[in-house]
Amino acid sequence: MLAIIINPKSGKRAYRRQRLYLYRLLLKRHQSFAYRVTKYAGHATELARELVEKGYDELLVLGGDGTLSETIDGIMHADISDEQRRKVTFGLMPRGTGNDWGRFWNLDRDYKRSLDIFFNSGHREAIDVGCLKLWRNAQEERHYFINSIGLGIDAKTCVNAVKMKSYVGSHGLNYFFGLLIALFTHKSVPMNITTDEGLYIGDPMFTMNIGNGPFSGGGIRQNPKADPRDGIFHAMFVSKITWSGVMEALPKLFNGRLSEVSFVRNFTAKRLELKTTRYTVFEKDGILVHACGPYVIELIPSALQMIVP
Repeated sequence: MLAIIINPKSGKRAYRRQRLYLYRLLLKRHQSFAYRVTKYAGHATELARELVEKGYDELLVLGGDGTLSETIDGIMHADISDEQRRKVTFGLMPRGTGNDWGRFWNLDRDYKRSLDIFFNSGHREAIDVGCLKLWRNAQEERHYFINSIGLGIDAKTCVNAVKMKSYVGSHGLNYFFGLLIALFTHKSVPMNITTDEGLYIGDPMFTMNIGNGPFSGGGIRQNPKADPRDGIFHAMFVSKITWSGVMEALPKLFNGRLSEVSFVRNFTAKRLELKTTRYTVFEKDGILVHACGPYVIELIPSALQMIVP
C-alpha cells in the first residue's frame, strides 16, 4: 500500500504545481494511496510510524533531507517486526535546498523524472541506516539517520545556518556563511572515540562527520567514498586546525579531495563509542540533537528498500 508524505514548506513556490501533477498521475494510474502533509518539525516521524504500523509498506516522500530523515526515523521506530521493516520501500521527490541524499542518486528538482523513477523506471536497492544511541535521565533514546551525522564544526555550521535562515534565506549560502562563522568561533573539545575495528582516538575533537552517504551541507563531500549500500560508515576526524589549514581545506570541500589534507583523519567503522563530559550537539541529516554523553553510533545494514534510478 502506498502512502505519500509531503512537506509543503520545502520548495513551497513549486508546491501547487507539483501536487497537481502528482494527483493527476495517481488518478491516471488508478492508484489508491494515503496522503499526509507535515505541519511541524518532527511531524513526518509521527506520520511515517503511524502509516507503517497500519500496513503501508511503500512511502513516497516529497521534501528535503530533513523530511526524509524524519520519515526514516518513523519507519525505524514503528512497532513492526524486523522482517516487515526490511520490506518497507521508500522513494524521494526532492523539494528541499540541500538535497544531499538525492544528489548521490542523481535525483534533482526535476519532479516529473523523480516520480517516473518511483512509479515506472526505478528499481529497489537495500539501504543501510544509521542509529545514534544516547541516554537521557537514564533512559535510552534512539535517533535514526540515513545520510550522515556530524559534530563539532559540522553541527555548529548547522546551528548557525538555522539562525541565519530568516536573514539569508533557505539555500546553500546558509551553510557557507554558517561554516565561516563556525571556523572563527568553535574550539576543540575533549572526546574519546573507540570503534568496532579496534581504532582508538583520544585527541580533542574539532570536527567529525560519519557518513552513510558522501554529501552533506549542500554538496560538501566530507566522506567521498561513503556508500549507503556497502554496510559500513566512512568517517573523517579533525583534532585541530590552523588558518593555513583552513585555506588548504576549503577548496577541497566540494571536489572530494578533503582526504588529501594532512590534518584530516579518515577511517571506517560499523560501530563507534563516543565518550565526553561536554554537552554535545549532533547534526543528523540537518536535524539538531542536543544531549550529554556517552553515545553509540552504529550501522544497521540493509535496513530498508529504496526505489532508485
